[in-house]
Amino acid sequence: MLSKNQIKLIKSLSQKKGRQQNRLFIVEGIKGISEFLKSDYTLKHLYTTQSLFEAPQRLISEISEADLKKITALKNPNTALAIFEIPEQISAQEKGLIVALDDVRDPGNLGTIIRLCDWYGIKNLICSYNTVDCYNSKVVQATMGSLTRVNVQYVDLPNYLGSCKTDVFGTFLNGENIYTTTLPTEGLIVLGNEANGISEAIEAKVGRKITIPQFGTVKATESLNVANATAILLSEFRRRTIEK
Repeated sequence: MLSKNQIKLIKSLSQKKGRQQNRLFIVEGIKGISEFLKSDYTLKHLYTTQSLFEAPQRLISEISEADLKKITALKNPNTALAIFEIPEQISAQEKGLIVALDDVRDPGNLGTIIRLCDWYGIKNLICSYNTVDCYNSKVVQATMGSLTRVNVQYVDLPNYLGSCKTDVFGTFLNGENIYTTTLPTEGLIVLGNEANGISEAIEAKVGRKITIPQFGTVKATESLNVANATAILLSEFRRRTIEK
């Protein structure tokens, strides 16, 4: 049986303020929870309707489906909900390929980008302060556990790029064609806000502008979704690495 205080705490973690005050976040579903349990993240408590997880028994509470519905953020509860501690932020190392996000607001986009970073072996993801919180439950759900393998750092992005010692690339409609221009094996790729692209403050810090060319002839076609653009860019950068 869940107490009122337990329900209140879990509900508070759906808000960024609650996560920051308690230094806790929520993971739902068997796949996601299993990935976090195998990682360096520290489990605070696990609520489950089935005995499926290997964790200290003192940290596991078996609850009813009715109780799970009281605390879940999902329309269809997925067997279990876990609370993990938010770790201290780790500074990214400036080596290899790095992705940076300027004001990306959609949780699904950020979650997908974190999964893409994991898939393409990108260890560090740099986010502006106004990018959506990576511990937002929708972001965590969309990463499918990849958040455990990608270091996400929130920074004052203009200042960070200003002191960056690696090549800084930015995605713009008037940039160099990524399929025909020379691309290095290391560097930092900046992607911008879903509606407005890269801000002027960040554009001033970009050393090379690149673009994914449009092959369709209809000019009214909307620009690529930021997560889709990330997938194409990382695929092309990595393909060049293999060729070299």
